[in-house]
Amino acid sequence: MGVLVGRQAPDFTAAAVLGNGEIVDSYNLHETIKGKKAVIFFYPLDFTFVCPSELIAFDKRFEEFQKRGVEVIGVSIDSQFSHNAWRNTAVADGGIGKVQYALVADVKHEICKAYDVEHPEAGVAFRGSFLIDEEGNVRHQVVNDLPLGRNIDEMLRMVDALAFHTEHGEVCPAGWTEGKKGMDASPEGVAKFLSENEGEL
Repeated sequence: MGVLVGRQAPDFTAAAVLGNGEIVDSYNLHETIKGKKAVIFFYPLDFTFVCPSELIAFDKRFEEFQKRGVEVIGVSIDSQFSHNAWRNTAVADGGIGKVQYALVADVKHEICKAYDVEHPEAGVAFRGSFLIDEEGNVRHQVVNDLPLGRNIDEMLRMVDALAFHTEHGEVCPAGWTEGKKGMDASPEGVAKFLSENEGEL
């Protein structure tokens, strides 16, 4: 499938560890995020190297996602029991602590295949991140190779950009951040924006 932007996010039901530590057998994506925005992020494996830095970074920004009405969901091919053990391992010992969002167990690799982020040789997921809108459509995706940790603040910027576009109807130019001007999607709008802001690009 490759690029999922503009398509419905593939649904899935799988075991998971919730943000409160509860282990469930049937965590369903569409039921969980119905009517809400969501960020789904894939990572290779529990108890590895780059991964804990990313999961902790998501957790440190969890309240910022919540303020924006965004559900955060992590997915790897590990079992729910491995996820739970990693949550119960102290950060100083290579764990992630009690992260506040769900970790989904993709032990059959069905979810990473549906989102087309499975590494062809390693058999784990690339670092794929997907922003889903309230209608269940993918609006942004980025996929990093295994050694390259992602920027969680960039995902927050994308959430803000989507909210700005939805509210104002304007498009977001390069480097747009909350509080900056948008652009009317017309030749006149482009000309006006560039004449006023070209120096900041």
